[in-house]
Amino acid sequence: MRSSNSGPATIRALLLAAVTTMAGCGGSSAPAGSGTSPTPASTWSTLGTSTDAAAPGTVVTANSDGTWTAYDPPAEYAGIARLPVQYITTRDGIRLATYVTLPADADGNAAPGSFPVVLVQTPYNGVVGGYVDGLGGADPYIVRHGYATVVVDVRGTGQSEGVWEAFGETEQADYAEVTEWAANQPFSDGRIGLYGVSYLGITAMLTAAQHHPAVKAAFPIVPIGDGYRDIVFTGGQVNPTFIPLWLSLITVLGVTNPTALTDPANGAPVVLEHLVNAALRFQAPLVLQALTGDPDTAYDGAFWRARSPLERLDQVTVPTFVVGGLRDLFQRSEPTSYEALKNRVPAKLLMGPWTHLEAAFGAGLPRDGVPLLNQIQLRWFDQHVKGLAVGAERMPNVTQWVYGAERYVTASDWPHPAARAQRWFLRANGRLSTEAPGASEAVSRALQVPIGGLCSASTVQWTAGAAGYIPLPCFENSNASDRLAIVYESEPLSAPLYLNGPIQADIWMESTAGDAGLSIRVSDVDPRGVARTLTNGLQTASLRAVDASRSRTLDSQMIQPWHPYTQASVLPLPRNEPVLVPVEVFQTSAVIAAGHRLRVSVSASNLPQGVPPLGTLLQSLAGIITIHNDAAQPSSVVLPVVPASALN
Repeated sequence: MRSSNSGPATIRALLLAAVTTMAGCGGSSAPAGSGTSPTPASTWSTLGTSTDAAAPGTVVTANSDGTWTAYDPPAEYAGIARLPVQYITTRDGIRLATYVTLPADADGNAAPGSFPVVLVQTPYNGVVGGYVDGLGGADPYIVRHGYATVVVDVRGTGQSEGVWEAFGETEQADYAEVTEWAANQPFSDGRIGLYGVSYLGITAMLTAAQHHPAVKAAFPIVPIGDGYRDIVFTGGQVNPTFIPLWLSLITVLGVTNPTALTDPANGAPVVLEHLVNAALRFQAPLVLQALTGDPDTAYDGAFWRARSPLERLDQVTVPTFVVGGLRDLFQRSEPTSYEALKNRVPAKLLMGPWTHLEAAFGAGLPRDGVPLLNQIQLRWFDQHVKGLAVGAERMPNVTQWVYGAERYVTASDWPHPAARAQRWFLRANGRLSTEAPGASEAVSRALQVPIGGLCSASTVQWTAGAAGYIPLPCFENSNASDRLAIVYESEPLSAPLYLNGPIQADIWMESTAGDAGLSIRVSDVDPRGVARTLTNGLQTASLRAVDASRSRTLDSQMIQPWHPYTQASVLPLPRNEPVLVPVEVFQTSAVIAAGHRLRVSVSASNLPQGVPPLGTLLQSLAGIITIHNDAAQPSSVVLPVVPASALN
């Protein structure tokens, strides 16, 4: 389906209808026969994509009593054997560097016979991955349990030839050839499990969507879902922290090629090709295009859709276990990826309290019965790749860390079936209340400065967790970053408030400038006044148009807006005239204890997460934003509230 943008009048009507009709519609609780059987209706809708509208939600009830149990069978082999680098020649003559690791005896002699294969496709150089598992190396634990591992440098990276374009169509065509190669080697028994962290997890998802018959299961860790909305252009603003660091890492590892020294005739041209590509063809030009607002880059379109797994998860036909993090770069889409799979294939979701780096290694596991990540992966692959009956289906459908409870909590499904929409209003004098405002309430104002959130939880999140190794108090307490914000707080809560799912902020704002940004931060404030960030959202005012047909609802209220982010959807921001700006605040899982306060902070920027392209930035500087709070223009947030009893 094509996108149909709703204008301000439609948005206003939806909001006012939502304010006056708070009651939800109940859903059936009839049990489902299995994870892929028809499931009862949900009070949630799904979230649409560029190609599909939102649809009525469903609730998975199968395995609702699933529990975590230990799974650590004895290793089948004493050692591992790493074979010399090999090359897969693609259809256009490009050679892809390939690193094979096989089960072996204690002396490192490769075991005879054939094995199921764990396939990993990486841009981080398989040589480096041999020392750092998260960058693509074979996990000795998995290999000793009877799996061969094939790691391939994707086109234009590591020791592979060609031009890198980050999940471009040519690279994705390579995935099929790599899969075919891995399925037909003498060491392979023809069964493949797809695995990887971050970029490697994304390649796993995109490869699974090609439905090669050899692929039996996937285990992606922190995979992106929507390339544009998750990180690169969240809210229409380009990420200035992780993306430049990531592109630099690809470049550095792409020229870290030992064959340039051991075999200069073949290795040196590959290194030169990678350098030329970084400087002139892809990495540097992409950053420049993003910062200058190039239409083909700064707006959503074919470039981003081709690189977004959520656009093709309906083609995945194998059991898939998704691992994500509540502070991850791709926090937004990891549960949505599970949701897109849950009624089609056996699927599971694990969301830890992790940044990107922490999630790569499952930091803090085992805990609360949740095993180590590689033990979970082994169980998943033993059942779905090897075909063993090891109880993988009895692992909980959904496991989430809950901030405030500070533990993992399981559920039968995501979004949480027991959630109900609850609207809280941003009131005059910094109050936050479920009571709607009166006819006249004082407005609030803030300066439009582009340095909001400079030292905050966002700094840690959007540097993939790297900044978190510096022990700065402002990373844990958002009071410092909130000094540039308009802060709204509830009274101390009389009972726990359990939030589980995405949040929508509906902000009535005006600006003295030609454009503006809105950053929304949701925090838990303890009795000492320490504010802990739970989640945040970012939105450029001129890109505020919403496609209601693709937006997620809960109890018939919009709770996750879907912005088209196309050039055609741009709405000028009239100076000093109020407009409604719906802001998507990324999903979270947290309980705010009785005696604590709920805080919503509104500011004009969140620098670690995004900065507008140059043209928009210049229009936004030196302005003042005004937030309206009265009955005619009721700024508010819609929260997904779950009964606290569900924590038990």
